[in-house]
Amino acid sequence: MVDRREILKLAGAAALAAALPAPALAQSKGRGQVVVIGGGFAGASCARALKRFDPRLAVTLVEAERVFTACPFSNGVIVGLRSMADQRFGYQGLAQDGIALRFAAATAVDPQARRVTLADGGILGYDRLVVAPGIDLRWDALPGYTEEAAQRMPHAWKAGEQTLLLQRQLAAMEDGGVVVIAAPANPFRCPPGPYERASLIAWYLKTHKPRSKLLILDAKDAFSKQRLFQGAWTELYPDLIEWVPLSQGGKVTSVDAASLTLVTDFATHKAAVANVIPPQQAGRVAQRAGVADRSGWCPIEPVSFQSTLQPGIHVIGDAAIAGAMPKSAFAANAQAKACAAAIAGLLAGRPLEEPRLINTCYSLVAPDYGISIAGVYHPAGGQLIDVEGAGGISPLEAPRSVRQQEAQYADGWFKTITAEVFG
Repeated sequence: MVDRREILKLAGAAALAAALPAPALAQSKGRGQVVVIGGGFAGASCARALKRFDPRLAVTLVEAERVFTACPFSNGVIVGLRSMADQRFGYQGLAQDGIALRFAAATAVDPQARRVTLADGGILGYDRLVVAPGIDLRWDALPGYTEEAAQRMPHAWKAGEQTLLLQRQLAAMEDGGVVVIAAPANPFRCPPGPYERASLIAWYLKTHKPRSKLLILDAKDAFSKQRLFQGAWTELYPDLIEWVPLSQGGKVTSVDAASLTLVTDFATHKAAVANVIPPQQAGRVAQRAGVADRSGWCPIEPVSFQSTLQPGIHVIGDAAIAGAMPKSAFAANAQAKACAAAIAGLLAGRPLEEPRLINTCYSLVAPDYGISIAGVYHPAGGQLIDVEGAGGISPLEAPRSVRQQEAQYADGWFKTITAEVFG
């Protein structure tokens, strides 16, 4: 199964390459101004791909921060397996590719005039705009959970200081304490993320604070890679993790940060450490650009990722409503390349070809225990859907040697994608 998954990766890459023939792109006579807002896995990947597909394009990346802090693998920081320095990446590689960098927040977008206004007073015109703002947390969605409350009950869903805060709280907790994770309803960034986090925190507790427990209060009745996670919990952490699904009263309806209390429909839970992952929506610049609908996310057409609400603007990554594709770094990277190829084609006046996209998601259940899921997607009926018969998941029954190998694959994947995007 592992070999099949590797084959799927190669097949997906080959399919994308076939859909976007390099010689035709290299011969493009098109020129244009492309502005990319957001320097994460989606935006930075798209900016670099644009310059590869047509070096004559003038590409500007707009990003508020000079250093990107990656969310994938940040759960390892929480439990002391990695340092925060391992998660941080600069943009020198993009500058070397000829991409103009503007380190300022985008404060306004005028789709009619095709202009972006920056916090430093700058104004950028564009022929095509790519919006890749990631997520914002919905501070209005969970009573009691505010930005101030997050200093007591960290979300750690945007890697950085919140990640370190949760790390410090775990380290300071007395043995015998209860860690509570509140997981949101779909959709949200990184669907397996709360359960990987629970797994690694359970590993930390088992190793350092063995009398402690972990409780997952979930607003869902099912989650990504559920059988794999739960099988691993039974094997590695028996009687340490309790998962309470929606149907059994798992949805958190309010919190009290002062007392570290989480309230559900049927119970009140007091935590020693509380990790509250609230509902999310597209980053706020998506609202400013008029590309987010009432759901808070951004509808797109699935060939070029152009917004269905604003022509000339493309949305990729976590902010987009991408059908069957999950909100993950791998998916963002794949969408970015397909979007860049489409924009290069549109500016050159070429007809668009349908891409094939792939996503692979690794999760660590312990430092030497990995699991994964892969999917292949194509446009159909105005959305991205699974390619029937493609994709794969780690086998439920596998020797520890396979789990160890997948953990190594996970580490290799992170090093490869960050080198490609930021190196």
